Amino acid sequence: MKEHKIDKVLPGSIAEELGVAPGDVLVSVNGQPLEDVFDYQYFTNEEYLIVGIRKPDGEEWELEIEKEYEEDLGIEFENGLMDDYKSCQNKCIFCFIDQMPKGMRDTLYFKDDDSRLSFLQGNYVTLTNMKDHDLDRIIRYHLGPINISVQTTNPTLRCQMLNNRFAGEALKKMDRLYRAGIPMNGQIVLCKGVNDKDELRRSIDDLMKYMPVMESVSVVPVGLSKYREGLYPLTPFTKEDAAEVLSTIHRYQEICYERCGLHFVHASDEWYLLAGQELPQEESYDGYLQLENGVGMLRLLETEFADALAEARASGRSCPKGKAVIATGALAAPTIDRLMGRFMEAFPEARIQVFPIVNHFFGEQITVSGLLTGQDITAQLTGRDLGRRLLLPCNLLRSGERVFLDDLTVEDVERALKVEVEIVGSSGKELVDCLLKEA
Repeated sequence: MKEHKIDKVLPGSIAEELGVAPGDVLVSVNGQPLEDVFDYQYFTNEEYLIVGIRKPDGEEWELEIEKEYEEDLGIEFENGLMDDYKSCQNKCIFCFIDQMPKGMRDTLYFKDDDSRLSFLQGNYVTLTNMKDHDLDRIIRYHLGPINISVQTTNPTLRCQMLNNRFAGEALKKMDRLYRAGIPMNGQIVLCKGVNDKDELRRSIDDLMKYMPVMESVSVVPVGLSKYREGLYPLTPFTKEDAAEVLSTIHRYQEICYERCGLHFVHASDEWYLLAGQELPQEESYDGYLQLENGVGMLRLLETEFADALAEARASGRSCPKGKAVIATGALAAPTIDRLMGRFMEAFPEARIQVFPIVNHFFGEQITVSGLLTGQDITAQLTGRDLGRRLLLPCNLLRSGERVFLDDLTVEDVERALKVEVEIVGSSGKELVDCLLKEA
């Protein structure tokens, strides 16, 4: 029977009031042993609980709790999943982790394929690691949405792309999820000459059968670093390729919207920038279901920025004098530069310069800001006039910390460039607020 060591008890929580403390062990809820965080959340939702706790000295407590339905007990565990993480058993031809250089921190080489992280953190899973027991619990608890790395609905091709002989069979698990009404989102990492063109059309046709239980499918281009020696030979998409992909997606969007009121299949922002086409309007994104895949991220940023800028002007806010610099990835830089032009029109006293950072660390084909390193930023901004502060997007840093992918810290960059570095939140409002913030 699994037992789960308590790491934190939140102040003012039910658990604190009852004397539960860090170091205690959760043994059971309503007499049921708990496998992981799913069991914990499911069983502790009820209004009446009997919670088994064991103190460090071995004393056993049985706590009777009456509370509101779904009210949290205020307990955090040493392991967020309350179980071991499930690593990926595939060897995908497009896997970015296989394209990383040696010598980075160990956690960056861990490949997760854990369905629980799909619900808790929005991760995408291939279903190849999912047992019938896992499916049974998802359906029993009616968890959702689950995010699925589909790549292709051609079973033979999927086995080849994932280098897993069970990958094609795993697609059938979507049938069970669909019949149970479990909300799903899909992802297709498009590889040139592999799962594009006719194969992409086949995949979209097949996935449309799951609408509207499957709420969206994103199509994103494969990311290719410079560290691909010995890996499957993949080539980058061209401007013409991107235009063809967008033509296919737009055609299916019309069909899907007419059929069930969803655009359903979405292209990530990279396709529009590569093709030199305008981003779709906000209503085309069905509520931005796949922002983490870069679908609609720039459109949402523009919308939020425009609203926040208008509000700032209407409220009479002023902009601090002095130059500020924004550094970001090559992909987002043109959009950010355009927004800064609007900002300087609204606040003529502002002086803002945008620097696109070329990704020399992973290779110039990698253009997203989230994969920039401290050393590339430092090297490319050394000797530049950075004004009174340097603004960097928050997705450059490890979650909850001030550390870049290459383990340089924000403080390291500040010392090297001799400028104050400010980390900007992901929304357009946070960007406007940061620009208007006094030093």
